Amino acid sequence: MTFPLSLKIAGLGHYLPDRIVTNAEVEALCALPAGWIAERTGVRERRWVNGETQLFMAAQAAREAVAQAGLSMAAIDLIINASGTQSQALPDNGPLLQRELGLGESGIPSFSVHATCLSFLMAMQTAAALLLTDRYRHILIVSADLASCALNFKEPESAALMGDAAAAVVVTRTPPGEASALCAFHFATYGLGADLAEVRGGGSRRHPNHAATQTEDNLFHMNGPHLLKLTRRVAPAFLDGLQPGLSRSAAGIDLIVPHQASVLGLRLLRHFGWPEERIMVTLDYLGNCVAASIPVSLYQAYAQGRLRRGDRVLLIGTGAGLSLGGLILTF
Repeated sequence: MTFPLSLKIAGLGHYLPDRIVTNAEVEALCALPAGWIAERTGVRERRWVNGETQLFMAAQAAREAVAQAGLSMAAIDLIINASGTQSQALPDNGPLLQRELGLGESGIPSFSVHATCLSFLMAMQTAAALLLTDRYRHILIVSADLASCALNFKEPESAALMGDAAAAVVVTRTPPGEASALCAFHFATYGLGADLAEVRGGGSRRHPNHAATQTEDNLFHMNGPHLLKLTRRVAPAFLDGLQPGLSRSAAGIDLIVPHQASVLGLRLLRHFGWPEERIMVTLDYLGNCVAASIPVSLYQAYAQGRLRRGDRVLLIGTGAGLSLGGLILTF
């Protein structure tokens, strides 16, 4: 595979629940003193659903992305669900999202790419490869995550971080004469960190009907300090594998859109010599929205005028596993 690859983000969409959850509300749920969350996490508010389903959020974001691309839903010939959370065990969210969009009789292929918080980046890589085959022309990628349903308020550092959101893109091959392209991608996984961020229940290991399964097995657990320590150790080599010298400089990058994992994770980016003014931050007002974090932050950058056609953009993040992923694209 030779870079750059022909890929254009032709449309973006998003959905944010109307319900804004303040730190005071979460501090009450976690029995924390006032000001604890802002000081420890950098989050001042986040969105939680107020009756919306994950599929509703996903469909709203998808419809906006398709409209912004100047297409009808009938023009979409592949749907990729790229969410870190799922509506149910079977079927996966691909067919469920297709039905939610009113396409249940369309026959449009619909499946999931699941890599926790990196699902959107993995779906972009998958879409780029599929576009090269000329089998698909307009691919819809949707990341929708409803994290608030599985928070463990006994673990406030993770519970205070999480927000609900959805974002979507339509990707196509780049039209002649345009600069949009996927310039590089790189992924790495270090399975020794697999138990540092997990929901243990829901699968065959701790099946919901097993007598030994406990309520907390179905809640999100994260060992933030150990995750950050492992990330610090493996990140420099990973970054240089994505682009030589990236661990020391963001030369040639106009905008950096990271996964909004935590305030400490965002601070780590500055250690690589990346200018703070080029880093898109939504953690303070959206929290960590799982797989939706990167695309919803990309949407916010575009809406705020920080992202323009022709810009060279780095999408970067970590996910449970521990996995690291990054894409460099010309928007």
